[in-house]
Amino acid sequence: MAIEINNVTFTYPGAESPILRNVSLTINKGEFIAIVGGNGSGKSTLCKLMNGLIPHYYVGDFEGEVLINGHSSLEGKVSSFSEQVGYVYQDFENQLVRPTVLDDASFAPLNFGFSDYKERGKRALEIVGLVGYDKEFIWQLSGGQKHLLALAGALSLDPDILIIDEPVAQLDPCHAKEVYEILRKLHTSYGKTIIVIEHHTEFIADYCEQVVLMDNGQVAWKKPTKQGLLEVESLMDRQIYPPQVTQAAYQLGDEGPYPLTLAEAVDYFRKDSTNQSTISELGHDDSISKESYIKINNLKYGYKTINRDKKMVLKNLNLTINRGDLIALIGNNGAGKSSLMKLLTGLVKPDSGEVLVNGFDTKNYKPEKLADFVTYIYQNPEEMFIEDSIRKDVEFFLKARRVENFEGIVDEILEQFELTHLQQRDGRLMSGGQQRRASLAIGVAMNPSVILLDEPTANLDIATRKHITKLISKLENSAETVIVATHDMQLVAEWANRIIVLSDGEVIHDGTRETVFSNNELLKQAGLEAPQIVELSRRLGMKPLTYTVRDFVHYMERRRVKSGLYTQTV
Repeated sequence: MAIEINNVTFTYPGAESPILRNVSLTINKGEFIAIVGGNGSGKSTLCKLMNGLIPHYYVGDFEGEVLINGHSSLEGKVSSFSEQVGYVYQDFENQLVRPTVLDDASFAPLNFGFSDYKERGKRALEIVGLVGYDKEFIWQLSGGQKHLLALAGALSLDPDILIIDEPVAQLDPCHAKEVYEILRKLHTSYGKTIIVIEHHTEFIADYCEQVVLMDNGQVAWKKPTKQGLLEVESLMDRQIYPPQVTQAAYQLGDEGPYPLTLAEAVDYFRKDSTNQSTISELGHDDSISKESYIKINNLKYGYKTINRDKKMVLKNLNLTINRGDLIALIGNNGAGKSSLMKLLTGLVKPDSGEVLVNGFDTKNYKPEKLADFVTYIYQNPEEMFIEDSIRKDVEFFLKARRVENFEGIVDEILEQFELTHLQQRDGRLMSGGQQRRASLAIGVAMNPSVILLDEPTANLDIATRKHITKLISKLENSAETVIVATHDMQLVAEWANRIIVLSDGEVIHDGTRETVFSNNELLKQAGLEAPQIVELSRRLGMKPLTYTVRDFVHYMERRRVKSGLYTQTV
């Protein structure tokens, strides 16, 4: 056995109740396991048992036994277990400790005294696809590239067991798939035990062999993936969502077994499909002429590296953004999405060309002035918190602008984002979903014409992502234009009325959901993949495509009524 956990109960210092309660779990050598569960269910704490972090680093009340490759975690040190168990944390940037990429990938084997430490680092970088980045500085990497580097650092010691807390966080869909292909290769070719904490059940269905469900600090069950993901009611009662194709079959009332993968779903639903759809295109009416609000003309932007070389990020960009646009800004890691958004705020200035916001050239105005029109909500919500309570953070801009009766405005915003009961909490100490809500509230309080959101659903479980998506949908009532830079293709498919695709610093497409998700070559070029339900509808020949599980189910119900499979009125 790789990991054996026997009757473990653990309570963090100051906590009123245990986060783990009488947990027992066995993980055999060579297994590929996904751990699922809602927020606060104990998933990350469970994994910290598996390399000795608990009880040696995270202290607290600990009872029970943990065996790592047959050795008690109480008798060894975290350093000795790190050669056997590699760990990539949810807050992976804290694992990056050296200035350059190769230095960081080689750091662990260097500290263990391996003479071939650089070769180990280079081999790990090759595995994760960061070849050619050896001399790049960490701060030059995108969030997704940093995640890959953290994985390389864990691999540099060649551990038998690899634990990854949310492997695809901050990665574009194609790079996310590449990471799982890397994990599959490590599992099948190198015989490693792979343990992932994962919210995306589509990846679990495609790659994992076993599923462990955590609930309220306990292991509810461990089952083969093909059994576990079919426990639809059990999962959804805990706000865990099976693959979209599985949800669709379940909602149709089929008896099962339901499909789990896209390939299975194509065969499963093909008998119900037809090339003629009865569903009209959903979304916003774009037939109304719109007034332009932002104009970008011949924009070029780059930055100088430490070596004084110029790295171009955006090249000859031309865009017009209109009032009423709900824009999804998409593209692979490093495409230039975040840089473009910062240019719109005036936080950075173009090298050439111009960015006009409400007629103001951003070159000539400070960000403080442009903040009257444009609000930028950062990818990391903690960057939005400057006070010691959420209420103070929300009211900060209003007080600075001396808005009359701002207290009533703050009360309304706190209620809108379900933060009233949390208003005296320090934002830095709240959960990920609460922090996202708070950052949205801070942005709305600034009463902007344009709201910019950078990866608003990153690192959230599916239930919280759905909640944040609903809140984002309401932002059009608070601002005239909303622009979201995201890798979350479900958010794109369900929300946007305009999609701008960036690749290598250039706009390669500017269109609608239909023009983007029906174009496979475009998606491939941009490093993107359609959501599972959208791709299923494309493969089944539905026109127009369906963008949500609800729309797909509605389509199938109508087809079955037409074919006589259903007799009730739909």
